[in-house]
Amino acid sequence: MTGLELLVEPVAEGIASFAVDLLPKVGGKAISDVKNLFFNASRKYVDTYGKRHCQLKVLGMREPVDLAQIYTGVKFLGEEDVLGFESPQALEQQYRQTRFRSCIGRRNDGEKRSGIDVANEKQYLMVLGGPGAGKSTFLRKLGLEALSTFHYEHHTYNYRQIPVLLELKRFESDQIDIHQLIAEEFGNCGFPAPLDFVQNALKQGKLLILLDGLDEVPTANRENVICTLQDFVDRYDQNRFVASCRTAAYHGGFTRFSDVGMADFDDEQIKQFIYNWVSSPQDLERATSQKCWEILQEGKNAAAKELAHTPLLLTFLCLVYDRSQRFPANRSGLYQKALRILLEEWAAEKRINRDEIYDGLSIELEESLLSEIAYAGFEADQLFFSRRELTSQIKDFLASNLNVPKTLDGEAILQAIEVQQGILVERAEDAYSFSHLTLQEYLTAQCLADNNHWDKVISTHVLDRRWREVLLLAPGLLTGKQGANHFLAVLERRAQHCLQSIKLQRLTQWADAVTTESPGCFNPAAKRISAIYLALALNRELSRELANTHTLDRARALALALDPAHARAINVNFARTLNLNHELTRGQGLDLDITRAIARGITLTKRFARLNILVSVNCLDLLKLLQKLKLLIPTQATSPYQKQIFQTKLLKLWFNALGIEPDDWQLSPADAQSLADYFYICELMVRCKQLAVRVSPGIWAGIESRMVMLPKQYDLLSETPLQGLKPHVPPPLPLQA
Repeated sequence: MTGLELLVEPVAEGIASFAVDLLPKVGGKAISDVKNLFFNASRKYVDTYGKRHCQLKVLGMREPVDLAQIYTGVKFLGEEDVLGFESPQALEQQYRQTRFRSCIGRRNDGEKRSGIDVANEKQYLMVLGGPGAGKSTFLRKLGLEALSTFHYEHHTYNYRQIPVLLELKRFESDQIDIHQLIAEEFGNCGFPAPLDFVQNALKQGKLLILLDGLDEVPTANRENVICTLQDFVDRYDQNRFVASCRTAAYHGGFTRFSDVGMADFDDEQIKQFIYNWVSSPQDLERATSQKCWEILQEGKNAAAKELAHTPLLLTFLCLVYDRSQRFPANRSGLYQKALRILLEEWAAEKRINRDEIYDGLSIELEESLLSEIAYAGFEADQLFFSRRELTSQIKDFLASNLNVPKTLDGEAILQAIEVQQGILVERAEDAYSFSHLTLQEYLTAQCLADNNHWDKVISTHVLDRRWREVLLLAPGLLTGKQGANHFLAVLERRAQHCLQSIKLQRLTQWADAVTTESPGCFNPAAKRISAIYLALALNRELSRELANTHTLDRARALALALDPAHARAINVNFARTLNLNHELTRGQGLDLDITRAIARGITLTKRFARLNILVSVNCLDLLKLLQKLKLLIPTQATSPYQKQIFQTKLLKLWFNALGIEPDDWQLSPADAQSLADYFYICELMVRCKQLAVRVSPGIWAGIESRMVMLPKQYDLLSETPLQGLKPHVPPPLPLQA
């Protein structure tokens, strides 16, 4: 279905009635015969337009899809967004202020307008956008809308015109006869006297001429094509003209035209596109589109979602999801495919004969060039580049790899890269960036993998959240026998470096002692983290210090990464602990607070009994003591001092049950931060292992067994022997103050 099948007859009838007035006499035939000729020709014209321009089959799709079914309305940017002149520094500042990775180089707060609405207001329109932004699809949709108007007696458009779509990549000859090309579109469908018909239609302003892909005209012939088109527009200025061009390739020349830029898809459009695309009866029954949208919203898929702001790459993501009902765990492979689509596959799909960017610069070398630019920018914490910076890097790369003179025109090569692939784009005058932060991160990881620079990067940047995605992409690129193994070993050494403090060593060994051989069916490292989490959360003074270090949150994230099968149980455990700690540390001494604290303590004790994490805790005895304390809750008549003593007693009851002396666990702010850093690196390490293509099972088993354990190289730093420490269960504290 092309959106026209059900309307072919009435639309053809409307076009025939419209067209017969343009050419009333054909070889002396009667009006009725002429109209019948036009009706048959119009029916074929509508059918041909639907089959040629309204069926999409891209990126290796097995079957074409209907444009009308999957089309999502596009939006145009305001004039100020098309003609921005911010410096690279200003754009860098703007991006950092937004804090949203999807906003790189984009303005998301400006006014946007419906593309169809704008096109119906403008007689001459130049649609600008990057590769895969949906320019061609938009022009085809305009033609479809124009044809459909012939079905309605009272149409809402300013013009009733027959659409003609011309692909400008076909304009290869020096001699371009646009009249003849348009006439062929009608003549091939059986229109009588097609050249005369077109001449009359043009003179009376009855055509909507869609000029698709000015940037796809061979470079050597582009100026000639621009001049020819401009003359044609001037001569037949009563018609409507809509042209499209990649932003980087457009240098003006169409004085009558209003220039509009296509906005990247926003969340609403992304969601609508997915719902349009994934819409088979089986998908509707299984709510596949909703699941796809929800998965794309997950934090782990933030980088993939960024690609979805471009219709071409969103199509790719939909195809990937449609095949397996999920996005692949190896994100590196996903982004590599997206990069290759922009580098070569999209041009091949559109059958564009591209000029070589530079003789000898293969796709593989171009990818290496882009990866070095990406890495240099990432290392310098730089997302936007000046033209001078980029051309200098391009010249240095080509001089090193292709032995070319440094006098070559680097700007011309930069321009060719921008026009052909759209991976590096000029966001404003002399301010370039990668089209997607995801691609810069992937290329940075690729550069590091190619040059084996991981030791330095991990040592310097592992705690920088900006580098997290780069490090997560590494395991998918390190396919050699030792690549991922070495990478994880470096991460482990960096993590262990965080546990140099005596108190942190004591804390980790205590956690090992109180959880070893516990019957709970959890990952041993996750048990140790749970013990540490509980100890930290119960210490009031420490919890205040932890407020700015995220230690508790990072401990929870690591436990869930290690043991996802028991994630829900662990999460409830932690949530209850935090609520308990909150009540104990409010310091208000209110009856209601104390009642809640004991009630939650009882619930928490029951949960620990089921989880069986801590061998040192006699949950039955603890539960009995909490029940006794519940009977001794202070009343309103109790003095504030006595209430505070009761609260302290309740807290100490927990410390006593765990075998902890509160003063031993009061970490300094520096220790608290080091522990938070340790948890973060370990969680990152677990995620990297999950994303790795190849990791030795023995290597990973060793790493996991040492996680949240006392680093052996630091054992001798302790003044007290720590080896062989046994959990201690002291007698309960007396309930009397």
